[in-house]
Amino acid sequence: MNKKIVIVDYDIGNIKSIINAFKHHSVELILSSDRDVILSADAVVLPGVGAFSQGMKNLEKKGLVEVLKEYASKDKPFLGICLGMQLLFSKSYEFSETKGLDIISGTVEILTKDEKVKLPHISWNEIFTEDINLWENTIFSDIPNSSDVYFVHSYACIPEDDSLVLSYTDYCDNKFCSTIKKGNIYGCQFHPEKSASLGLKIIKNFIEMVGKN
Repeated sequence: MNKKIVIVDYDIGNIKSIINAFKHHSVELILSSDRDVILSADAVVLPGVGAFSQGMKNLEKKGLVEVLKEYASKDKPFLGICLGMQLLFSKSYEFSETKGLDIISGTVEILTKDEKVKLPHISWNEIFTEDINLWENTIFSDIPNSSDVYFVHSYACIPEDDSLVLSYTDYCDNKFCSTIKKGNIYGCQFHPEKSASLGLKIIKNFIEMVGKN
């Protein structure tokens, strides 16, 4: 099967490193903002770095808000990375309140209000779960608990439904949701494309989900 994976092009995000990471696997990779191309994809990746409000503004400008919501309703693999994960949520309080895609109910809020804690959180850090069985048949299949991945962020996602949290991470005594899963929709606050061989394994697991439904 020739798996067609679309990386959403909305003029924000570290696209090059994501493309390079996915090129390690035999897939048809397309960078696009075209509605029909996205909706016909076997899987979609929403990357992103930067401000939430700018991300939403760019999605709206390209007419992609409803397109991504429609794609998410198809129960095909969908991966949001860093800002791309945050944009899946209902709203963000970064700088000012901004509505998100509302694919996952919840908010995006500053990681900590403790002025003694350095932000952004830029480091390798652990992703962990209290029930490793939750990782079976997900993007974390065969990933060891408490594995180190690479983070760059100042805000974190707070889902209304805690059962959607696939992993947590601690930063200076602040426990936050680092991965979300809702059906075939995933969001990673960390950067798998910058997380060495383990990150490539996570991407491989995502690719292997394509066509399973």
